[in-house]
Amino acid sequence: MNNFINKLTKFMYGRYGVDDLYYFLLIICLIIIILNIFIKSSILTLIEFIILILATFRYLSKNINKRKKENKRYLYIKDKIINYFKYQKRKYNDRNTHMYKKCPKCKQKIRLPLKKGKHTVKCPNCSHKFEVKCSKDEKVKVEIIK
Repeated sequence: MNNFINKLTKFMYGRYGVDDLYYFLLIICLIIIILNIFIKSSILTLIEFIILILATFRYLSKNINKRKKENKRYLYIKDKIINYFKYQKRKYNDRNTHMYKKCPKCKQKIRLPLKKGKHTVKCPNCSHKFEVKCSKDEKVKVEIIK
């Protein structure tokens, strides 16, 4: 057993190995395999093999810089998607007390309290002043906690 581990260690020396994109590819492949159990499609089987070959290629690759760039690009896209949904969740949770507007100059998202009427807002990012119109008044939710 020790001999096998030594040989495996020598083989893997200088290879890229596992990263977040590798795990993502394996999860996608697993989902497609489970889906293919019920659908039984040859196209899905082909996609499974392509994803497994790609994941294995990345795992065994000696071009470490290129694999790092691919993983960095994947993490950037993943973070953008996660941040978008966090922002939407926050907007939804604040819908009764705040509104969100973009600065017309720098496109910075600004969270503003709901107060009926016209208001002049100063962007904290670029100091540009612009007017915001709010048609509804703030609703205060009262919760009783026992």
